[in-house]
Amino acid sequence: MVPSDPDHESSHGYVVLPEAFRSPWWSLSRRLLLGFGIIALTVLIVWVDRGGYRDNNDPPAHAINLVDSIYYSTVTLSTTGYGDITPVEEHTRLVNAFVITPLRVAFLVLLIGTTLEVLATQGRRMFRVSRWRRKMNDHVVIVGYGTKGRSAVDTLVNNGISRESIVVVDKGGAAVSDAHGDGLAVVTGDATRSGVLQRAGVEEANQVIITTDRDDSNVLATLTVRNLNPDAWIVASVREHENAQLMKQSGANSVITSSDAVGRLLGLSTLSPTLGTVMEDLLTYGTGLEVAERDLLVSEVGQQPQSLPDQVIAVVRDENVYRYFDPVVTQLARGDRLIVVRPAKELPWAPRPGTHGEETEEE
Repeated sequence: MVPSDPDHESSHGYVVLPEAFRSPWWSLSRRLLLGFGIIALTVLIVWVDRGGYRDNNDPPAHAINLVDSIYYSTVTLSTTGYGDITPVEEHTRLVNAFVITPLRVAFLVLLIGTTLEVLATQGRRMFRVSRWRRKMNDHVVIVGYGTKGRSAVDTLVNNGISRESIVVVDKGGAAVSDAHGDGLAVVTGDATRSGVLQRAGVEEANQVIITTDRDDSNVLATLTVRNLNPDAWIVASVREHENAQLMKQSGANSVITSSDAVGRLLGLSTLSPTLGTVMEDLLTYGTGLEVAERDLLVSEVGQQPQSLPDQVIAVVRDENVYRYFDPVVTQLARGDRLIVVRPAKELPWAPRPGTHGEETEEE
């Protein structure tokens, strides 16, 4: 259920878990139509059998009319009952006992059921949110669910991160519907407010991806996240290159400049269509080639990066990244991690490749 007060949700945040959702107006309209349908059916029954009723305010031989039928049906279904119109024929009383009384019960159940459903929905939502909060630990928070946010989630999911461990923070609108459609929990609100991020569990998050459509919002969100969680790995996007350094100073561990990346890809595709095709292949998940990180095998210790079956493009040693031709990594050492280009059919982030016939037994 989406809150009706946007100012409140923008200030404080609102957790919305994915579920089958129908508009409250649809549910209300459906119940109103059912209620009117029961009243109309009762009016029809009374009107057809109007000869079996007597209005104590009319002459004895005077049959009730349509207005009397409507009046009698409404007061009967609401259990008000003034006793001015009563069934006098035997068959009319049987109809009242076995038809109108069940309709009265159904009408009351409909009215009471609407209230109970609202209370039950609110209680169920509170229970689900409470259970969700208990499970949220070392999760990933996505701030902004536009095109970049959705692509980031697809990459995470395709590499083994469960959707249950991803939380989206967005101001609302179409992004909430899109996130729900992708099976993600959403905290609606302004990500520059600490209260909103706290509801997303940023303090316990392992990674935070910040990708709104405004650089100033990204900087403020990064500052707020870093203040709440000094240990989180923060990846942020900026539209303009001159804001990248500011983003890093705000606490981002990695900054992606979207305009530069797109512009460089466009330039490469213009200068060399084949090179542009290869770059697009590397950026597209599930087909052709993938760029991935993997652990160094024991059998690969002491070898040169160029001699491995995988196409090594960089080596991570002591959290520093070296190009494969850097003299520092001429010989691979225990604890190194490799940045490789490999076929997309393999698991990109698998700790061991296992598809090139490497010797895996320890030396």
